[in-house]
Amino acid sequence: MKTTNLFRLAFLVLAIMGLSLTGCKKDKNSNPSTDASSLQQLANDEQQVESATEESMNDINTLLSGGNLKSTDQLPCNATIDSTEVLNDTITIYITYNGKNCNNTRYRTGKVEIKKHVGMHWFQQGATVIIKHINFTITKISSQKSITINGVKTHKNVSGGVIWQLGNGTDAIVHRTWGHVNVTFDDGTTKSWNVARQKTYTGTPPNNLVLTIDGFGTAGGLDNLVVWGINRQGENFYTQIIQPVVHRQVCDWDPCTGIKKHAIPADNKSATLTFGYDSNNQPITGADCPSKYKVDWQKNNNSGTVYLWL
Repeated sequence: MKTTNLFRLAFLVLAIMGLSLTGCKKDKNSNPSTDASSLQQLANDEQQVESATEESMNDINTLLSGGNLKSTDQLPCNATIDSTEVLNDTITIYITYNGKNCNNTRYRTGKVEIKKHVGMHWFQQGATVIIKHINFTITKISSQKSITINGVKTHKNVSGGVIWQLGNGTDAIVHRTWGHVNVTFDDGTTKSWNVARQKTYTGTPPNNLVLTIDGFGTAGGLDNLVVWGINRQGENFYTQIIQPVVHRQVCDWDPCTGIKKHAIPADNKSATLTFGYDSNNQPITGADCPSKYKVDWQKNNNSGTVYLWL
């Protein structure tokens, strides 16, 4: 399930910020010397980290939802499962990766540790597990770019139930994930990352699901944060979901509505993404699927607007 299209290519506009600074008709205060490199890198980094962690979270949800941890039907590709360690009332499950994912798009190594109470079932309301990524390295095969993640997060089934029950007496499945990770990039640089993400699944499986993403973190006087922390330049950054971002399965999981904002207050720069535009830069209506999204960027007295293809 592609749940990360919210971020897929969404920030490539920032990688060509220099073009928007000089070429956008709405940018009346353009200054080619304006440097937004750290904001560009922040956006690209988030896409990398989100894509990597979401893939492992999908593996975790599949294991937890199936109930039979020994079932080969639930094994991630090129990974082994060990659930034999039990201490007091806690069972520890290890997923050890050593190879390509099932789509042959990424190469994964390292471990994910899952701790859960014995007798707790993931479909129960409030069911909670502790997830630890241990030297979890994921390499995108097409680009050969890699990141390594270490960190601990709490993963909670707020609503109870599992996704395949939607439309059969269950209206919504709500998951919350929060915690802290450290990320090492392939050039040796690192960043510190806090996460507070809520996902709400609605609709009917297998082909008509809707995913809504919210942020519930608070820091730096801001709320509705989905991620925040320190970027590679040592700057404090904040990413808010201003309006819940909605993805529809029938639109290939592209973001159809919602608003998200990146900000680096110390350098007075930000970029706001509004999702749900057609090929003519007009808001979509009804059941239409989006083709573009709008980006409003700002640094000091410079600002502009540009529309990018999904």
